Parts: sequence; structure tokens; C-alpha cells
Amino acid sequence: MNSPHVVVVMGVAGTGKTTIGPLLAARLGVPYAEGDDFHPPANIAKMSAGTPLDDSDRWPWLDAIGEWAHGRAGLGGVVSSSALKRAYRDRLRAAAPHAVFLHLTGDRALIEERMRERRGHFMPTALLDSQFAALQPLQADEAGVAVDVSGSPEDITERAVAALRRLDDDFRK
Repeated sequence: MNSPHVVVVMGVAGTGKTTIGPLLAARLGVPYAEGDDFHPPANIAKMSAGTPLDDSDRWPWLDAIGEWAHGRAGLGGVVSSSALKRAYRDRLRAAAPHAVFLHLTGDRALIEERMRERRGHFMPTALLDSQFAALQPLQADEAGVAVDVSGSPEDITERAVAALRRLDDDFRK
């Protein structure tokens, strides 16, 4: 990718946003911001208790991510955010029109297995069903690409870089 876009690494919990995001940022030579760090403590407490967030919980979180992305306009960056619904992505794009989305996708069983293996994360596997229920995949009119999460983090990152380069080439046409 040659353009200084901000890439929002999106997807349900357990797809590897926190793993792939920093790898992608390193490959692109831009900073990475962890989306979970933008959550207020009340959101973390709610999810830790197994309660899904509602939109009123998400709006301030999305606004904080959008503010970071806006500040990276023309400079580039990578930030993680579940961005499960079109309305959430629209809100991020309103703040950062230059943002593009990398949707990490995968088989539910694989994602659940990965969630069970991670330690110290506040998101329980019990919320995975609510994540899939809320997910609205990228639409044709949204700037972004989908990449499958099977394989090693390095393989996924390579596929993501290639897909984003193709998307960047399309922007220049």
C-alpha cells in the first residue's frame, strides 16, 4: 500500500485483530492503536461480566477511535475495532473518510478455539454468538477487503497486505 490510509482491522472477537493489527502496521511502516484501549472502564466491566455492549456503550468508543483515525489523515495508521455493523463503520468514516477496512473473517469453530486459548482477555467466548449475530459484512460500496484468518499470523498478514495493495491500486484507477 502506498497511500497513507488508516486501516481499521475489524471482525468478531477472536479473529486476531490484536495480533494482525501490529504485524500489519509494522509491514506498512505506520503506527498501531489497539481498539480495546479506547473502551471506557464501564465497557470493559460490562463485557467481562458477559454482557454485550449496546449502541449507547459503543458510540463514545467509536468516536474515540474515529478521532485517532482522523488525526492520522495523510499519515496512515492501523487501528483495531470490531466495527461489526455498517452504522459503526459509517460513524468511523464520518470522522475519518480516508479509512479503509480489513475484515478478518473465519470459521466460527476456529475463532472459538482461538478465543479459548487466549489468556487475560476480558471478552468471554459466551459473547461470540452475539458478535456473529451483530456482524454485517462489508458492503460493495465500502472501502475495504475481507481476509480469511486460517493459517499463521504471518500468512494472514501477507494476504492482508496483498489485498490492501489491490484495493489501493483500485483507488488510483
